This record gives sequence, C-alpha cells and structure tokens, in this order.
Amino acid sequence: MAELMNIGFGNLVHTDKIVAIVTPDSAPAKRLVQRAKQEEQIIDATQGRKTRSVMIMDQNTVVLSAMAPDTLAGRFHDLIGRKEEQ
Repeated sequence: MAELMNIGFGNLVHTDKIVAIVTPDSAPAKRLVQRAKQEEQIIDATQGRKTRSVMIMDQNTVVLSAMAPDTLAGRFHDLIGRKEEQ
C-alpha cells in the first residue's frame, strides 16, 4: 500500500518513489539540483525557506524541502514501520 509523507508546509511525496534523501551542501548535490532546474525536473517545496534536504525521486525528479534529512528519514521509517505492522 502506497503512503504519502509530509515534507513540510502541507506538501506530500509518495514514499515508494523516494530513492535518496541528501543534504544540499555537497558539490554533487548542488550540481544535481542545478541540472534538475535546467531540465525542469525539480519541485521546490521549501515555501521560500532555506533548502535543508534534497530528495531524489525515481524518474530523475528532484524535490527540495526545508526540513532536515534526519527529520524526513524519521518520518519515512515511521511510515514504513506502520506499513509492515499491517
């Protein structure tokens, strides 16, 4: 069963589509974000705030969030744990 995860400010992502959650500080992450912007494959869910995590989704879509990667990972694990209990 597919789950939607809150990534801040009422924005949701499909958990089955998440490939990785990384910090935006490294040079490769910055290049990835820049390339996604050029190819119009980016979704900015920061609501104008500082980008604290970059989610790489399947099919090369990139989602930016103002929430920390640890927070998003915790939410992801909570959803997966509930899914396995069912």
